[in-house]
Amino acid sequence: MTTLFISHGAPNLVLEPGKTGDMLAHLGKTLPRPDAILAVSAHWDTRHPRITTSSKPDTIHDFAGFPAAMYEMQYPAPGATGLADKIAATLASHHIVVEPDATRGLDHGVWVPLMLMYPEADIPVAQLSIQSHLGPQAHYQLGQALAAVQQQNVLLLCSGAITHNLHDFFTADRNADVLDYVPAFSDWMAGRIAANDTAALLDYRRQAPGGVRAHPHEDHLMPLFVAIGAAQGKAIRHQPENTYGILAMDTYVWH
Repeated sequence: MTTLFISHGAPNLVLEPGKTGDMLAHLGKTLPRPDAILAVSAHWDTRHPRITTSSKPDTIHDFAGFPAAMYEMQYPAPGATGLADKIAATLASHHIVVEPDATRGLDHGVWVPLMLMYPEADIPVAQLSIQSHLGPQAHYQLGQALAAVQQQNVLLLCSGAITHNLHDFFTADRNADVLDYVPAFSDWMAGRIAANDTAALLDYRRQAPGGVRAHPHEDHLMPLFVAIGAAQGKAIRHQPENTYGILAMDTYVWH
């Protein structure tokens, strides 16, 4: 089954989808349809791994200062409770203990791209947390442990950002001129992903141009390492646009 890494951008992507939204809608229509989705989002960052087990996960509006319409949006996808049990068992076999969470819903890193890809909200979803304090290697190994799950027609949706430095946020103009380090970093990452140069990717903070500036905090890049660890085959890069001068909206698809 498909592995995805999506740069989900600002929460209002669902209101102003632009080229990124068009690309995600196209993926939703053309990728093989999964029986369930396992989502890994930068916006659920926990000390220890956790997974959602609710049969009806809430839509979490984990943002502030956006139009009122965003707080009324709901993504009522059913929970994937059976999948959550399988994930916990799979990871336990790799000595990774996952705690069930029956109250956690889906954050905007999950429901915003899914609303664009699968607006009917009829595919069951479970969400697995990240642990950004553990760094890239641990998330790459987490992805390796999850690889076999994709043989069960489960879409692995890893949602973060290829660049994410909100300290550099300087405009509300979605089409603002892009800061130089944004394409430099995203293009370097693209080259290393295409070359399957895992060692360089894991050492991106030292090797990539603008590595630390692109990610002063690593949370939004950790889902990418999960995807790289789990994925098989050649990555297809979609680079629809850059937004707000600082957010490269790259998406990677592994079939």
